[in-house]
Amino acid sequence: MSIRAGSNERHARTNSTLSRRNFLAATGLAVGAAALSSSWTTAAAAPRRALSDGDRVPALVIGSGYGGAVAALRLTQAGIDTHMVEMGKSWTTPGSDGKVFCPMLSPDGRSFWLRDRTVQPVSHFSGGSVDKNISRYVGVLDAEDFGGIKVYQGRGVGGGSLVNGGMAVTPKRNYFEEILPGVDSNEMYSTYFPRANAALGVNNIDPAWFESTEYYKFARTGRKTAERSGYTTTFVPNVYDFNYMKQEAAGQVTKSALVSEVIYGNNAGKKSLDKTYLAAASATGKLTISALHVVTSVAPAATGGGYQVVMNQINEQGNTVGTKTVTADKVFFAAGSIGTSKLLVAMKAQGQLANLPGAVGQEWGHNGNVMVGRANHMWDATGAKQSAIPVMGIDNWADASAPVFAEIAPFPAGTELWVSLYLAIAKNPQRAQFQFNSATGKVGLNWQRSQNQPSIDMAKKLFDKINKKEGTIYRTDLFGPVQTWGDQLTYHPLGGCVLGKATDGYGRLPEYPGLYVMDGSLVPGNVGVNPFVTITALAERNIENIIANDMN
Repeated sequence: MSIRAGSNERHARTNSTLSRRNFLAATGLAVGAAALSSSWTTAAAAPRRALSDGDRVPALVIGSGYGGAVAALRLTQAGIDTHMVEMGKSWTTPGSDGKVFCPMLSPDGRSFWLRDRTVQPVSHFSGGSVDKNISRYVGVLDAEDFGGIKVYQGRGVGGGSLVNGGMAVTPKRNYFEEILPGVDSNEMYSTYFPRANAALGVNNIDPAWFESTEYYKFARTGRKTAERSGYTTTFVPNVYDFNYMKQEAAGQVTKSALVSEVIYGNNAGKKSLDKTYLAAASATGKLTISALHVVTSVAPAATGGGYQVVMNQINEQGNTVGTKTVTADKVFFAAGSIGTSKLLVAMKAQGQLANLPGAVGQEWGHNGNVMVGRANHMWDATGAKQSAIPVMGIDNWADASAPVFAEIAPFPAGTELWVSLYLAIAKNPQRAQFQFNSATGKVGLNWQRSQNQPSIDMAKKLFDKINKKEGTIYRTDLFGPVQTWGDQLTYHPLGGCVLGKATDGYGRLPEYPGLYVMDGSLVPGNVGVNPFVTITALAERNIENIIANDMN
């Protein structure tokens, strides 16, 4: 892959000492401490008014996930008034139970986005469905079904950071260089990955506490069975506050991770983006966040330059209650791999952004995701009490025949099950593309269920070896009746607007000056680990260049 060097990039190489760039370099690492010092405040407290119909704004960010949060912070730190729109709600108001987020084991409408029934990743157990009927509401987790695959996404101010397991993994350098050869890896690993980790509040579990606590018996059992088969395991950093977790275990604070809170949000302990990047951006006084706003169109403004952005405002039942048209000088697409790709593909097909390159909508992948469960022997207990936050993985990436990084996942059902659950990330080369359907006016994804097979084959080689050594079997009742593999879903959508192909080397859409892509759609389909640190670090790199060269 070659990165197309446009005039802005050439300008950047000869003007690396521009004042705003120096400002960011000086403040980039400091923001980690600043953000964490206010880590229990909320980004929703920004006092500035929400967007109104007819407004003109300097910078509009579409989406509040990792890429959008980075853009918002760095733009506001550079003194630029920034407006962010998010289709989900701001999760700040407690429900009738006094909690912002609902329990995982007894979900209600807060759990899923505009559904009448939950669609849990582990959908069956002991022959029965574990899904529940719920009230229709703008819940925090979406499961968007494309036929061949179901894509889990966060909905709310903070995006995917609200619902993921928080595993903050920096990718292996040689594989990062393989998938993004036009990006300077020296800069990434010396500057932007450390900057991202600092601002995200990444920390590590205390190894001594890990070895002694009942809440990680499942991980110790997963480690033991893996290592007995000759596999290497590794601790993985996280954005959950492990000091808080120790206090949970000691009964000193309200429990969150230790009462199964994760996929429907954590009520305490987790440093999601609303408590880090977005809180720091709001503290500048330069950020406005308009929640429950769904962007439907982006096109060049008829007069005065910039871009006309049309959006629907919805209520908490998903009904449209108003439409706004806003003009923005600069627009940052940060709606995630799915949201950004769908919007850009639609705009190209419908003629609003007709000159976008053919690479838009291409090279989408599911990061090799496949889930699997094993039944352990009675003497290899996994624990009735389990932390919902994973901290360990099996690293088999160097095995060319089965390159897999497998997260040793919790199965916090509240009782001893003797089940080891894993989320495997395999080096699956399969890719798909987004396509606009003129008959329906919707964008689909042509991923086929058969494209999951390479992931299954790689995971099967790894776990067959463990089962053979242990004399154990797979659980065939977790993902559907008599279904061994959780291959119908992904937590890690990537690609659709790949860096250096659909964009220039820094996320610009060159055909439309002032349009930028900042999220996981820039990463071509697979990064080998949980991807949010990579998305954050790339966004840090890209926004630094954009502010230095485009925002004068």
